[in-house]
Amino acid sequence: MKAVVRIRSLSGLLLALLLAALIMASPAAADTGVSTIGQALRKSPVYVDPSASGRLSTADADALAKRIKDADKPVFVVVLPADFPKTTFSNLRTATGITGLYAVRFGDRFDARADSSVLSNTAVRNLVGSVQGEDAKTQLTDFTDRALASMGGSAPASWGGSSDGGGGVSGTALIVAGGVLVAGGAGAYTLVRRSRRRRLEEQRAALDKLRVVVDEDITAFGEELDRLEFHPAEPGADDAMRADYERALDAYEQAKSYMAAATKPEDVRSVTQALEDGRFSLAQLAARREGRPLPERRAPCFFDPRHGPSVADATWTPPGGAPREVPVCAADQARLADGRDPMIREVDTDYGRRPYWDAGPAYGPWAGGYFGGGLLPGLLVGTVLGSMMSTPSYASDYGTGYGDFGTGGYDGGDVSGANFDPGDFGGGFGDGGGGDFGGGDGGGGGDFGGGF
Repeated sequence: MKAVVRIRSLSGLLLALLLAALIMASPAAADTGVSTIGQALRKSPVYVDPSASGRLSTADADALAKRIKDADKPVFVVVLPADFPKTTFSNLRTATGITGLYAVRFGDRFDARADSSVLSNTAVRNLVGSVQGEDAKTQLTDFTDRALASMGGSAPASWGGSSDGGGGVSGTALIVAGGVLVAGGAGAYTLVRRSRRRRLEEQRAALDKLRVVVDEDITAFGEELDRLEFHPAEPGADDAMRADYERALDAYEQAKSYMAAATKPEDVRSVTQALEDGRFSLAQLAARREGRPLPERRAPCFFDPRHGPSVADATWTPPGGAPREVPVCAADQARLADGRDPMIREVDTDYGRRPYWDAGPAYGPWAGGYFGGGLLPGLLVGTVLGSMMSTPSYASDYGTGYGDFGTGGYDGGDVSGANFDPGDFGGGFGDGGGGDFGGGDGGGGGDFGGGF
């Protein structure tokens, strides 16, 4: 009789444990809230609420999470039902505690916020506006791809495990986590090596794209040398002219040599610096031959350094930005005075032709060689490139020496808890609104006023 009771008790205990395990493993039984989402995002970049799984499947969520992890960037994506309790981006950022970019699909609405150390407010608004009206999968994929190409920072270390799309932690995930803990230092070493290899691959890819633009610059300078048609023995040539010409020729050869030896985007700075020196030498030579006063040493035209040394500073306001004084050539000075657009240097990107200051982080060294360290921050403030160059992670990937962009605090992926600027995360999701750039009826601060 006692044996039967023991068997029944054991069976009951096993049944209770099985039911408890099933309840804990069931996503539908989870108490969804901001704290739950925060805990999930510390383990994986994508969280899909169980009641919103019809908008983004588990397979699609896993694919998006993998895309983000492979890029090693702190992007957090959340998919919620339209009846999710009203809350704010600030609360979500506090619950997660990690510096990064937060994108939320709330029902059919979409918006995002970011710590300014990884992506500027202007860039976030532009990215959000570019994907409005798309279905959930396309919208989240497009937004993520464009954000990854523009932002700074690195993924948090807590993403070492596999993602299950935000639907709970499976037994397999626990086993994998246990294996990682057992592996210890060996696993960490492997992750570091993989991250370094990925960064090197990204740098090589950036240099390949940048090489096309730099080669155009070198070619343009060579054509200027040919058009000058100066010969050291021509009538009227003096030692000063010959010295100018020799410096220009040396700069041309140096630029070609530096570019041939470049192995990362940072190496390009010496190339454009040589070209800038050469162009100033040509400007001096032209003035001597024509009997004009020697030109003042000025930065090149901000809109396109191929235009040559600037002749004045002019007020210019980039789209969505603040006015600033930029050095301009005579032709662009006249265009701005007439209310026309300047001739801006555009380059190829994955999203079409863009001004160089919106084309990616590799153009920081390129611009740094032309404009020097102290001048560059003021010229690029409020632009995508300026925002990226203000992050510590940018320095590790593309070098420093471009002036003080006034940064500090936490880099993307760092655990900062509640220590962040609330102005970066003003507004909420679920408080009405929408709009082209995520603005809406709800409250909020800074450039992020409103919610979905």
